[in-house]
Amino acid sequence: MPKVTIYNPRGEKEAEGEVERGTSLLEASMKLGGHHGSACGGVCACSTCHVWVKKGFESLTDMEDGEADYLDRAYDVKPYSRLGCQAQLADQDVVYQITEESENTWYDEHPKERHEAEAKGLWPPK
Repeated sequence: MPKVTIYNPRGEKEAEGEVERGTSLLEASMKLGGHHGSACGGVCACSTCHVWVKKGFESLTDMEDGEADYLDRAYDVKPYSRLGCQAQLADQDVVYQITEESENTWYDEHPKERHEAEAKGLWPPK
């Protein structure tokens, strides 16, 4: 099983663990506790699950046209950008960073956690 390491937008390690081959990066984040949002529910209808793949990019499934189209609408796209709902793991370990857009979406989807983070002074990040 590939090991996944997830960083938040500030470059801090957020989660790490092994997941099954064929798991999408978004599913891996949900399983491991990453703050990885997806306004469309992970059906390739938006760009809010955008991530930057730091290691293992070449081992992910190939990008299809629909993903490329939505990725064109994402903020701060880099050559190693992928949509977490579409990029699936093979056998290699993968390291990725959740983008600010995706983390913001996660907090919008989880108002209880957002309010708790606000009360502790952890959100919004400084």
